[in-house]
Amino acid sequence: MATILDMKSVQDYNNDLGVKTLHPLVSVVDMSELPQIRHSLKRFGFYCIFLKQLECGSILYGRRHYDYQEGTMLFIAPGQVAGVDDGGVTTSPRGWILMFHPDLLHGTPLAQHLREYSFFHYTSNEALHTSERERQVIIGCMREIREEIERPIDKHSKRIITSNIELLLNHCIRFYDRQFITREVVNHDVLSRFEALLNEYFCSGTPTQTGLPTVAWFAEKLCLSANYFGDLIKRETGMSAQEYIQNHIIERAKQMLADDCLSVSEVAYALGYKYPHHLSRIFKKVTGYSPNEFRQQI
Repeated sequence: MATILDMKSVQDYNNDLGVKTLHPLVSVVDMSELPQIRHSLKRFGFYCIFLKQLECGSILYGRRHYDYQEGTMLFIAPGQVAGVDDGGVTTSPRGWILMFHPDLLHGTPLAQHLREYSFFHYTSNEALHTSERERQVIIGCMREIREEIERPIDKHSKRIITSNIELLLNHCIRFYDRQFITREVVNHDVLSRFEALLNEYFCSGTPTQTGLPTVAWFAEKLCLSANYFGDLIKRETGMSAQEYIQNHIIERAKQMLADDCLSVSEVAYALGYKYPHHLSRIFKKVTGYSPNEFRQQI
């Protein structure tokens, strides 16, 4: 079993890299200033953003291996495991690392909406691949944060640092939107496969055995993280994956309600609802009618 190093604090990782800690809760490292980086698996106790500026082989991210390409960005949240477990080193590394502890964000606007940056919970095959221009924007943000860290800490430091982190993250949202657009053919394929899985799920009788399908179930079938899958479906359809599933279910309910041989309860159970009134509540919320009112109308 591979050894996993616990990086509980920013200082722990700075020590591992051999760099000085200028601020206990945030650090920016220009990897080109390091002679080498020792390979290891690490469990992070803080947020970490990597921008790699050279190809550096395979990295273990979660439970999967991923080949880093030049210009790849990877986002790691507290509790996640990443690294290389081959016992080797990378000499003359190139790239940047931004690490910040959740405690840095307490009482800041960024703390209120950090969860909106869903790419911290994407999987490795959903990493951000940046253009040269995008890399320069990210590096510019990294340098601004580092310059502020190198100043003596005063009452303005926290706001300026967190504002620059937020700016960097907002740029990454924009770059991910660009990546969704440039991968439009792939995304349409995912949507087509999602629709096929939806139809297969409800035509197979699975709902009566396992209940309503979840976003996570479809994401796993499509080999995507739930967050990335949800963002992709939102980008392609304008609605969340959960809303898309719900609308599909309501359309199936309408078709079944048109059959007078089935009671509302039978329709509900066939669609995977544990209790009929759950279908009635959702159906009325979406259509404006109860199932019985809808049946009377048609």
